[in-house]
Amino acid sequence: MKKKYVVGVDLGGTKIYTALVDLEGNVVKEKIVKTEVEKGDKAIVCNIKSTIDYVIKDVEKEEIKAIGIGAPGPLDARKGIIVETPNLPFKNFPLTDKIENHYNLPVYLDNDANAAALAEHSFGAGVNTLNMVYITVSTGIGGGAILNGKIYRGTTSNALEVGHNTVKPDGPRCGCGNKGCGERMASGTAIAKRAIEAINTNVKTSLKNYNSITSKDVFEEAKKGDVVAKDIIDEALEYLGIIVSNVANTFDPDMIVIGGGVSNAGDVVFEKIEEVMNGRCLPIICENCIVKKAKLGGKSGVLGAAALAITE
Repeated sequence: MKKKYVVGVDLGGTKIYTALVDLEGNVVKEKIVKTEVEKGDKAIVCNIKSTIDYVIKDVEKEEIKAIGIGAPGPLDARKGIIVETPNLPFKNFPLTDKIENHYNLPVYLDNDANAAALAEHSFGAGVNTLNMVYITVSTGIGGGAILNGKIYRGTTSNALEVGHNTVKPDGPRCGCGNKGCGERMASGTAIAKRAIEAINTNVKTSLKNYNSITSKDVFEEAKKGDVVAKDIIDEALEYLGIIVSNVANTFDPDMIVIGGGVSNAGDVVFEKIEEVMNGRCLPIICENCIVKKAKLGGKSGVLGAAALAITE
């Protein structure tokens, strides 16, 4: 019997999103549960298994090709080990072994940004591209690359940490310990931080009308014409443009796909990126690289895990 399905597992710090997916990328059945990190690694593995059991309940085991898991890094994709990650209690944890031994199916693990890159390349904005880079801009900034049609992982499976390239050598300290990382200058978290700093001064700004502020609120106020909000957004997007320009000059891709919450702010984001790229990229690279918004939204993680199971 021809194998018709894969299982994709999007493992996050707050939720586990699992889906049975056909080979064309259509979600057949899905389940979301809380990760329950406070209960420890065994409980998380049990939660993953419960979601897999739920989505495969009505299909024959022989119809399932493989299971793919996307998880936050750092991890070792080849060995299927989560090395250590801030939002999960795993340390050098052999996750694929635990799942493989239970289901007797091939299991593949990759970091969530690589999974999202695979998803956009297989089923989203980057279909039919040969060289595509995916950049996600939300709480943090991460990335994944498909080069010559294949996922590029690097030596330790942690390539494309584009949020930790230095964009401002004397900039503020990032969570990673370095100064002036792209993530510290251009992520949704960075935008909200700048807004809080502004609120705590005597500057006149409509941002002071918010009790707790998000990057979405700052975009909203900038759109309405608040000078302080506009200044924060302009600076953050300038740095995002530098990140994208560096990626373009490094990889010379057909396409750069931008996902994550910040991409939902629309034209203002993409117009600024284009403006910065025109000034910073080699003209031949700039002319041949399309920058597009990601298509798959909240399904990119689970479809990426499914794409991993299909392609591997």
